[in-house]
Amino acid sequence: MADKNPFPGENNTGHIWDDNLRELDNPAPRWWMIAFWASVIWWIAYGFIYPMWPIGQEPTKGMTGWSQMKEYQQGVDEIEAVRAEFETKIKGMTAAEILGDEGLSAYTVASAKVLFGDFCAACHGSGGQGGPGYPVIADDDWLFGGSIETIEQTITMGRKGIMTAHGKILSEDEVNTLAQAVVSGNPAAEPLFLQKGCIACHGMEGKGMNALGAANLTDAIWRFDEEDRLASAKYTISHGVNDGSDPMSREAVMPTFGDRLSKDEIKKLAVYVYKLGGGQ
Repeated sequence: MADKNPFPGENNTGHIWDDNLRELDNPAPRWWMIAFWASVIWWIAYGFIYPMWPIGQEPTKGMTGWSQMKEYQQGVDEIEAVRAEFETKIKGMTAAEILGDEGLSAYTVASAKVLFGDFCAACHGSGGQGGPGYPVIADDDWLFGGSIETIEQTITMGRKGIMTAHGKILSEDEVNTLAQAVVSGNPAAEPLFLQKGCIACHGMEGKGMNALGAANLTDAIWRFDEEDRLASAKYTISHGVNDGSDPMSREAVMPTFGDRLSKDEIKKLAVYVYKLGGGQ
């Protein structure tokens, strides 16, 4: 900074750097000052028109009485008014009847998407594609059946199938033989399948029984460890599913939603799941 101002007569502050860099003391342009004071006036006016000034725990209401919450609620009310006709119909219809009404069925699928995301997607995936240890519900393979009535019952009451742990009654060679038969897709061709009583739950041909929630062993659909099917089959045969006597038993439980969802919400979800493509 220079000790003396080398630019006499110039309206600067006297702060000089590097011989010629200086700070001028000119007034702001008139247009800028007009815009500045206009913004100040608008800010004050805004405070009177809209909620703004804090008074205790609440702001002033403003001359218009507008608020974001009021605008939000108005939007909700408008949506509810549109939905009211459909919701009234749903209350008086069964899930099967909803499916039979094309327009109402389309509405139900659209409105149940949020319900599915909140209560089902965590286990079954956003599109019903399933997850590790959780069944796919977008195909046509069902443990307990895929009718709209059965799906509704499943959502309401939950499911808990049981497979006995056979590791304590079968030899290692027998477990391996049965596992290979299951992986082949034709378990009934293996004599042990009949001799060891597998047909009691899975049927003579190994196609499963919906009444018991027993899996179809002849298809290519796997719930557990699909990458290593032989190891998966051996583990399930040895330790079973939901067998309380074996601490290593697989856990596979569908929780009940009848105590947390309304009947109408369950009907909507049943229709949604059915329309994913796997309903029967």
